Amino acid sequence: MMEDVQGRPDTRGIAIDLVGICDLTYPIIVPHPLHERTTTIAKFVMAVSLPAEVKGTHMSRFVEILHNHGQELSVDGLPEFVARLRTRLGAERARVEARFPLFLERAAPASGSKALMDYECTFLADASSLGTEVTLGVRVPITTLCPCSKAISDYGAHNQRSYVSLQVRWPIGGQQLTANELISLCEASGSAPVFPLIKRTDERFLTMKAFENPAFAEDVVRNVAQTLQKDARVAWFSVNVVNLESIHNHNAYAQIEWARR
Repeated sequence: MMEDVQGRPDTRGIAIDLVGICDLTYPIIVPHPLHERTTTIAKFVMAVSLPAEVKGTHMSRFVEILHNHGQELSVDGLPEFVARLRTRLGAERARVEARFPLFLERAAPASGSKALMDYECTFLADASSLGTEVTLGVRVPITTLCPCSKAISDYGAHNQRSYVSLQVRWPIGGQQLTANELISLCEASGSAPVFPLIKRTDERFLTMKAFENPAFAEDVVRNVAQTLQKDARVAWFSVNVVNLESIHNHNAYAQIEWARR
């Protein structure tokens, strides 16, 4: 028998909030809005709390649990997955995060040209004796055109690519939102969507659409927040927008976090 070094006592009296593994890449199967399921590659963070009196956690068990769980992963299955992790490691708290690209076919607005667009999605579960919180997140590229630039210029206005990062939770047992819904909401909240394949007719359409719908970063986060606050399925959300500014030596940033009372 080899000594369990991780199980040695620790005398410093400092508990660790979360300890485990990160940057673990693993293939998974996730629900898809247009097909039943799709295969993708996820990057995992898996961690548990560690009592003050214990020296270390057992890192190998995290990979073991993930592999034995099977490749299918969904928001529905996250509570069971994180509960298994918490039990196996004998921890008060456990946390699992899976970040992966979700590919959706998008048709350009004028030509109808189709290609795959990748969206960064996140499944997150945090479990303790108080219960399990599950969060669905997306990061969506959009176009924003500056309202100030449009108002003060004799012609034209500067625009840029922006990214909307949105995380949403719903009440336990409540109706869930889908990644596709969150992506569509983000795309509708800016000056114009971004497409993977566009022709000249699409470029004309999108340029004029953005010009007709100028939006600050503040406008985008408020547009998203206004819609989600009216959605009874939403218990909490956090949304932030980053504009990759085209004429400034900095980026613009705005964020709103909200919880239903």
